[in-house]
Amino acid sequence: MSPRPSTPKHTTPSPGLKPLLESLYATRSTDHLSNDPLSRSRSFTVSEDREIAALIAASFAYGNVKIILRSLDFIFSQMGQSPRRYVERFDPEEGMRRFAGFKHRFNDTRDLCALLLALRRMLETAGSIEAFFCRNHLPAAPDITESLTAFSAEVLSLEYGPLLGEAGIPRDSYFSFLFPSPASGSACKRLCMFLRWVVRPDDGIDLGLWKGISPSQLVIPVDLHIRRIARYLGLTGRNQADWKMAREITARLREFDPDDPVKYDFSLCHLGISQGCDGKNLEVCSNCAVAPLCSRTT
Repeated sequence: MSPRPSTPKHTTPSPGLKPLLESLYATRSTDHLSNDPLSRSRSFTVSEDREIAALIAASFAYGNVKIILRSLDFIFSQMGQSPRRYVERFDPEEGMRRFAGFKHRFNDTRDLCALLLALRRMLETAGSIEAFFCRNHLPAAPDITESLTAFSAEVLSLEYGPLLGEAGIPRDSYFSFLFPSPASGSACKRLCMFLRWVVRPDDGIDLGLWKGISPSQLVIPVDLHIRRIARYLGLTGRNQADWKMAREITARLREFDPDDPVKYDFSLCHLGISQGCDGKNLEVCSNCAVAPLCSRTT
């Protein structure tokens, strides 16, 4: 019988956590990319294709990882060798036929085609996703809260008549789910993950595509793994995986590396995704790099 998950014994990180996290970062494994949606963006070699593929991959990065990768493989198989070129020429009517039957949990063909139309409109308006995002970016802001809020609002205000109707996004559409906002309290996990991929330098894992945003402004993507592990390590005392938790964890990590606080994200989340940390099985803990300072085991 597996022991019940414990609650954190402390809500502030141990002084010894920084060297442990630095060691974890230094030894992160690119092998874990096989279990990560980021791998589907890395499969393209041209930066413009990677940018498009990254937002698509991040948008559907929720649920079981095998199902995520299966959905992404279907999407990219239909887009051809250049996602950028496909988006530039995207026709909603043709897209509805090409992607007929697509379903990723509660997102369907219409939502996918609306995303592709949004990408086309971003390119038409600004030339790239980065340029579109940075029209509302505040370089002097402490983090991306206001920029991300403005980005999601602007994407959702684009014209989707061919797909969603002339009166705006209908209530029965889950397209809005793809562009949450910090203003609503959402942790915006998938958008924060996308930004980590494209903003952080290319280190064999992240892509290093954008230059207009500082890595110091990023906010950590909070999924179930980060929520749990961050609590065990005293990086947050909050219970709900929301924007406040994401900023609190990031603030703690910023104390260790103010220029690049979310560099630890990939290693930490893959303790759960790839190495089996679920807060229940103590056998996994015996080989875990953060076990010496984890309240689950100490």
